Amino acid sequence: MRKLIVAIVILLGVVFVVGRFSEVESIINTLKKGDWRYFLMAFFLLLLWRLNIAGFYKAIFQNLGTNESLSRLTIISSAATFINTIAPSAGIGGMTVFIAESRQNGNTGARAMVAGALYVIYNYLGFFFLLGMGIIVLIRRDNLNITQITASFILLLICAGMSFLLYLGNRSEEKLADALEWLARTGNRLLPSFIWSEKFSIEKARGFAHDAVEGIGQLRRDPKDLLFPLLFSVVNKGLLLLIFFLMFKAFGIPVSIGTVVAGVSLAYLFRIVSPTPSGVGVVEGMLTLALRSMFMAGNDALVVTLAYRGFTFWVPFILGGIAFRMLGSPTSS
Repeated sequence: MRKLIVAIVILLGVVFVVGRFSEVESIINTLKKGDWRYFLMAFFLLLLWRLNIAGFYKAIFQNLGTNESLSRLTIISSAATFINTIAPSAGIGGMTVFIAESRQNGNTGARAMVAGALYVIYNYLGFFFLLGMGIIVLIRRDNLNITQITASFILLLICAGMSFLLYLGNRSEEKLADALEWLARTGNRLLPSFIWSEKFSIEKARGFAHDAVEGIGQLRRDPKDLLFPLLFSVVNKGLLLLIFFLMFKAFGIPVSIGTVVAGVSLAYLFRIVSPTPSGVGVVEGMLTLALRSMFMAGNDALVVTLAYRGFTFWVPFILGGIAFRMLGSPTSS
């Protein structure tokens, strides 16, 4: 059964690539025109970025009283990225990889869910720092528009909602259970049966609250350790800034620090709030328009955008597919 699931997921990955073959081909043709030395540096930075994400998760799991190896978390987090791309579900699809691995190691799946929620919150907190600087750049250049403001507000609401649920879990198991039960009932009412045939289980929601509170309780032991994962989030965004800067260098396009900050902040913002998986199609369009609005030639803006997405979306997608295959092999168990 496990081999069948792995085969189906890999097939979905192939279908995803085939459906976007023209975009992949455009990226490959674009990269051929750049300086390979800068691309090589960008690739090493990308590997550091993936390793930093694994360290990010490791710090969170340690705060929850679970010790996971960095190498294992590198594979699991990469596989989760792959799943989230081919089966977008607000991050839930990728989190099932963490839950399955956690249960295999004798831990509760709820603790993995708490770790996932903490990762998202820390990730957004680190991003808000970058987004704030990007918005300042856009305001100074008179380029801030209603689309960017709306997307930022949506992101803030998502982060606030997840933080509130963790706050409830920290205060009272009953309050968290009531909140999750309300979300389950609301979801069952709002989602039509032809879209969501399986109803959210009220009993499972309350059971999850019990397990989640157990995991959250680990955070009270040493609150100052909660600041450590935030460092990984900041480094994460710093590496993306460097990769974006190298894309300009690879094509000999002059760029200011402000443009790099604004470009990465907008690309990351629309990657999160976009209705498409990892912002496919949306990020490319929005980032190209944003760079053009910052007085960059249209062709230069498109070239840099395609190259950046090639490194930060397609390369991790390929690595994620390989990681998922490694998890699915018998020797990985």
